[in-house]
Amino acid sequence: MSFGPLVSAEALKAMTDPVRILDARPGTEFYAAGHFPGALHADLDLRLSAASEPGFDPARGGRHPLPALTTWTAQLGAWGIGPATRVVAYDAASGGNAAGRLWWMLRAVGHQRVAVLDGGLQAAQAAGLALTTAPPTPVAALAPYPCDAWRRPTVSIEAVEQLLQDPAWKVLDVRSRERWRGEVEPLDPVAGRIPGTVNLPYADNLDATGRFKTPAALRKQYLELLGGTRPEHLAVHCGSGVTACHSLLALELAGLQGASLYVGSFSEWCRGGRPLGQG
Repeated sequence: MSFGPLVSAEALKAMTDPVRILDARPGTEFYAAGHFPGALHADLDLRLSAASEPGFDPARGGRHPLPALTTWTAQLGAWGIGPATRVVAYDAASGGNAAGRLWWMLRAVGHQRVAVLDGGLQAAQAAGLALTTAPPTPVAALAPYPCDAWRRPTVSIEAVEQLLQDPAWKVLDVRSRERWRGEVEPLDPVAGRIPGTVNLPYADNLDATGRFKTPAALRKQYLELLGGTRPEHLAVHCGSGVTACHSLLALELAGLQGASLYVGSFSEWCRGGRPLGQG
């Protein structure tokens, strides 16, 4: 039976089959203050990126570059995750920080049975799922996850420069409209955008309740954005390759697979002396 890419809080509450739950909220303080029983912490800086590694430089790969593939597959094994494991990822931002990134990284090693908790922590608490501060029971580690290459497409900063000149491609920035216009920049040293990009904030993937829109609504939204461009000719980015994965998940829900992730995103672009767009 298929599993994912979303799971409702009600379905998670009723689930009887074994499932590995991963808390993808950044930082340790929120996890320590309360998490789902048995949930392991998949910290963005420590586990879902190379941001804590020696020599980390956001000018080369952005603020949250992918870890080495061998590091990631070893981490999955340490979490007791193998090809048959059901995984549910959650955060407190409706998948934006960083359950969507965790979903993408699992799919990028070929893992099929992974779902993001729709509506996140808030939806789960509304459904009566309790939190605990107790540390999880240690899991039985497995061998590194069997994968020898990333299996979801990514593009480099050099490739993005070329794609922007190709009328068959679109480069999508999923940051807020204010950040895309260069009016504010809370995280990176310079405000603005990659010139020639289009903008559809990842928050537009959600309805008023904080859950993903229906597949039909998402499909309409993204077909209008694509305007005839093939989904596999879309490169998606954000500030540091995290919320972009939320939009890649939305595209998958819409049945429009094949878009690439620009991991370095604006945080890499703006540090390299390249031109910036504003307005």
